[in-house]
Parts: sequence; structure tokens; C-alpha cells
Amino acid sequence: MTTTTHLLRKRRFLPLFITQLFNAFNDNLYKTAMVLFVVYSVYSDESTEATFSALASGLFILPFFILSALAGQLADMRDKARIIRTVKLCEIGLMMIGATGLFLAWRGIAIETIAIPLLLLALFLTGVQSTFLGPIKYAILPQHLKKGEVLAGTGLVEAGTYVAILAGTILAGWIPVELAAGGIIVTSVLGYISSRQVPDAPPTGPVEKLDWHLIRASIDLVKRTAHDHQIFFAILAISFFWTIGAVLFIQFPPLAKNTLMASKEVASLFLVVFSVGVAIGSVSVNALLKGKVSARYSPSSVIFMGLFVVAFYIVCKMWQSDLPPNLLNVGEFLAWPLATVILLCLLGISVSGGMFVVPLYAFLTTRSAPDQAARTIAANNIVNSGAMVAGSLAAMAMSAIGIPIVEQLLLSAGMCVISAWLGKRLYGAELEAQPS
Repeated sequence: MTTTTHLLRKRRFLPLFITQLFNAFNDNLYKTAMVLFVVYSVYSDESTEATFSALASGLFILPFFILSALAGQLADMRDKARIIRTVKLCEIGLMMIGATGLFLAWRGIAIETIAIPLLLLALFLTGVQSTFLGPIKYAILPQHLKKGEVLAGTGLVEAGTYVAILAGTILAGWIPVELAAGGIIVTSVLGYISSRQVPDAPPTGPVEKLDWHLIRASIDLVKRTAHDHQIFFAILAISFFWTIGAVLFIQFPPLAKNTLMASKEVASLFLVVFSVGVAIGSVSVNALLKGKVSARYSPSSVIFMGLFVVAFYIVCKMWQSDLPPNLLNVGEFLAWPLATVILLCLLGISVSGGMFVVPLYAFLTTRSAPDQAARTIAANNIVNSGAMVAGSLAAMAMSAIGIPIVEQLLLSAGMCVISAWLGKRLYGAELEAQPS
């Protein structure tokens, strides 16, 4: 029996795994349904569509920047399972807000004045929910798993998350928006039920007083992690990776519609291919490393990711020389010249990205003290979200000054070079820390 199969049969892992699946599925069902509906059914201008997509991404990410320090303190100094149950109960209410916004938008009722503000409010609250769950889903693993199981468990959580993203993204692109509105409420209820089966995970260290001063707590938290070079470089490398991912996800819907003349189902297909690739990369790197937590393959992985982004850019430019007259459905898109090459480029981007980032998350949970693990993840989330918000603002600024979406792909490719340098620094710090 493999470690993976073994973990999936254990209550100390399976309920958490299922809860995370429901959470990722619901987030992406809602977020993708909202963005695709607004881009394809409300707006008809590339710049406006790209700005909305960037605004939506920024609002989802912003709570990580503001609240991660508090989330990390809570996760380290309170029972992690209890926090999961509380957050999943709150999700039912916030998804009702989102469902109301989707319903009003579908019916064409007060779209600009009520529906879209409700949609963005629910998206922000979804980000708040994910902020409090984020430190727990990784920090709880060393508490419930054996040392030799942590990398496999991290890989499973990452792979499962992206499979759930895949499922939510597919449904969002194919089902009517009114069904998506009902689906997010049902899924939030199922997620709460599964969360009640997660075993208790009480604090492993001394319970300290919570610091409610969010700015001070955030600065102190990041400073605390900066002293460990391995953790510090892992956080920086992960941050640049997710900045690249955020910019790519912002670009996909308006790029599919305006550059490739493809329908919302094709835009959903792009996100699906991206998610499948990250899941493949997550599992593959665990096999290559044979369970050892190491950044050995991170620099080369993200260099390949950058090369695939450049290839994707070149193919998009070639596509523009022979544009179809109308939006292509999935079948028409797949039959169009260069469609297979575009999808292979996307797959290459995401597989190499998954191979880059998974060992870095394992670094954060295994290199930090058990009673500091959640706060280490929270510090990571603060830096990640700050970088991702900056990426979203950069994308909005480029759209505002008229830079075409396809040209913005080169920003993502350039950031891969920085990520590779950080990955190399991390691997160097890893080698220095090894006993001679």
C-alpha cells in the first residue's frame, strides 16, 4: 500500500482532504461563474473586462494581506479543527449573498447598482474565509501525519485542491448561472458537514495573547520568519509564483474572448487545463523527490514555466493573423489550427508550476517549529497576497493604458526569471543547512 492510498483511508487525513475539496470547488464555482458571466454577458470592451477580472482577483486576495496575521495566531493558539468548523458554517451565509447577486444578474435586475456589488462583496468574504483556512490546511498536517507522510499529504492536498478547482471551473463554464447560484449553497452545506469529522487539533505550544493590531501583527509575523533563510526564500519564491498565477488567471477570460475569439466554455477549458497541470506537477515532484522535502527541482521547473509562457504568447500572436469571424465553441476551437499547441503550452506552464511550488509549501511546514507552523503559513500568505495584489494592480494599470492582454503575458514570463533566482537561493540555503 502506498503512502497516498494509506492516507486516504485514515480519518486523521480524509475529512480534512474532503473539506478542502469542497472549499476549493465552491470558491472556484462561484468565482469563475461570476467572472465569466460579467465578462461575456455584461461588458463588451476588452479593457473594461480585464479591469473587472483584475478587480475581482484583487478583492479575493486582499483579505489574505489584511487578516493573515490574525488567522495564523488563531490557528496556532486555538483548536484548528474548531476553526475549520466555524469558518465552514459562515460560508453558508456568504454563499447566500453570492447566490443572490448571481440571481439578480441573471434576471437583469439592478446589475450595476446591486447585483455586481453583491457579487464582489461575496467574493471578498470568500477571500476572508480562505484566509482563515489557509494556514490550517498545511499546519495541521504535521500534527496529524507522521514525518514521512507530510510531503505526500501536502502533495495530495495540492493535487486535490486543483482537481476541485478543475471541477468547479468546468461547471462554472458549462452550467447556467442560475444553477451555479443554487450549487454554491448546496456545496457550502456539504463542506460544513464534512468539516465536523475533522479530528481535534489543539495547540501544540503555549497559548499566547492574540495581537489584534493587524498592521503591527503582520509586520512582526513577517519579521519573525525572515531570520530563517530557508523559510524566507521559500516564502519569496512562492509569492512570485502566485503573482504569476494571479496575472495569468486575470488574463485568461478576456484573452479567450478578445484575442482567440473563443466562448466562455473555452475560457473555462483554459482554466481547467491549468488546474490539471498543477495537479500533475504536484504529484510528479513527490515521485521525483521520493518523499524528501527539497527545492532541488524548483529553479529548473520555473524556468521551464517561463519558456512555456513565452511559447503561449508566440502562439497567441500567430492566432491573431487568422481570426475566426465569431466566437468559437469548444468543438470549433479544438478544430482550429494551433488550438492543440495552445493547450499544450498551457499544460506545460501548469505542470512545471506545480513542480515548482509544492516542495516549497512542504518546506514551510517541516522547517518551522510545530507550534509556529500556522503563523509561518500566515506570514507566507501575507507576502503572497501583497505580491498578488501588486500583480493585479499592474494588470489593471496595463489595461488602463491600453496594453493588449496578449502583450501582458510577457510580464508573467519575466517574473519566472525572478522566481528561478529565488528558488536557487533557497536550494543553496537548504544545502548550507545540511550537516556536513
